[in-house]
Amino acid sequence: MQGGWRRVKVKAFVNLKARQLCFYLRAFWQGDLPFRELELFFWDTLEEWGQVSYQLDQPYSQKERVFWHLLHQMHFWHEDKLMYDNYLIEELANCIHYLEGKGYCPFDCVGIRP
Repeated sequence: MQGGWRRVKVKAFVNLKARQLCFYLRAFWQGDLPFRELELFFWDTLEEWGQVSYQLDQPYSQKERVFWHLLHQMHFWHEDKLMYDNYLIEELANCIHYLEGKGYCPFDCVGIRP
């Protein structure tokens, strides 16, 4: 889908990238994905986002806010904290559950578009 994001709406972008983000984080926690792949996913996602056309005053959905929050958290924390901090893992897992339609929207996620 490289190069074709201009025709994609924010909702479609978030839906696709949220599924991928959840998959990548789970694989990392299971030891099946190296940390550097998370970083590459982060930068690829930002590059692709730069190609999405949207209005600056376009409202956020709850799902979009949780997606941006989770993506930022994944990039912000270092590898050991992401892998071994039980409190952080629980917080991020709650975000994943919501993005996958299996949980409630975490009220403390305030992710914003880059």
